[in-house]
Amino acid sequence: MTWIFEVKDKSGRKIHLSDERWKHLNQEHPEVAPYLEDIKETLKNPVKITEYELDENVKYYYKYFKERESAKYLLVIVKYLNEHGFIITAYFVRNIK
Repeated sequence: MTWIFEVKDKSGRKIHLSDERWKHLNQEHPEVAPYLEDIKETLKNPVKITEYELDENVKYYYKYFKERESAKYLLVIVKYLNEHGFIITAYFVRNIK
């Protein structure tokens, strides 16, 4: 598997974006395709990190973008396995959940 990028989150854990997930993002959420650098920034400096109630290994990273008209928060969903994070998906939302 090849990576589009690898970054460290606020707590120092490595997070990867794979080719396969990048293709998913471009197909399912094309509005985030121009925001690759912002996805990295969201992981490094989120305004908030929340947990997915059905899986403690899934984290939601949020970053606010004031220039966006409606959905202002970039949400990046990460699954952790053995302390390594893998981006599942990313898209814009109106509110933090």
